[in-house]
Amino acid sequence: MSEYHLRAPFDEATMRQLQLEDRVYLDGTLFGIRDATQHRIFDEGVAPPADLTGAVCIHTAPGVRKRPDGTFEKISIGTTTSPRMDRFVPGLLNQYGVRAIVGKGGLLQPSVEAMQSFGAVYLAIVGGAAALETLQIEEIEQVWWEDLMPECLWKFRVKDFGPLIVAIDSHGNSLYKKIQEQAAANIKALGYG
Repeated sequence: MSEYHLRAPFDEATMRQLQLEDRVYLDGTLFGIRDATQHRIFDEGVAPPADLTGAVCIHTAPGVRKRPDGTFEKISIGTTTSPRMDRFVPGLLNQYGVRAIVGKGGLLQPSVEAMQSFGAVYLAIVGGAAALETLQIEEIEQVWWEDLMPECLWKFRVKDFGPLIVAIDSHGNSLYKKIQEQAAANIKALGYG
């Protein structure tokens, strides 16, 4: 396992060097997306108003407060569970060039295969770490589609965002699958199943 301090956006070669269980810290831009954002993009056919080429997207719907000047103050920015948004991942990678997804709970096999095809990774974050995540987000730089609040498209500036674990790499490996296989082997060794 290696540790990387990376600045987004990324190219394919950078993502291909990451291996399962590597530790990653991010600097630069992080785009917040959630169900409603992706429904608009894929189900309604509305292209994202920001260039996501090489981007890192995080599954989130942040708690914020709007200031009188129209900017947003961060209150609590935590990560939500990813599997229910799995169907959008291949499109994010193929159509919009996203290189990494940050979330909890992993993704399903079609997304693992898409990450392998397009050179992307899934970066797992510890659940319940919203307080730390909020501190590591330096600024909410831009918000699009405020009518979807809080499931807008968010642009965050981050510094040392992590630690994140490469839980699905661009080589077809999944930490979630590895753990499931180990659990099944342990159950079998105990004489069950």
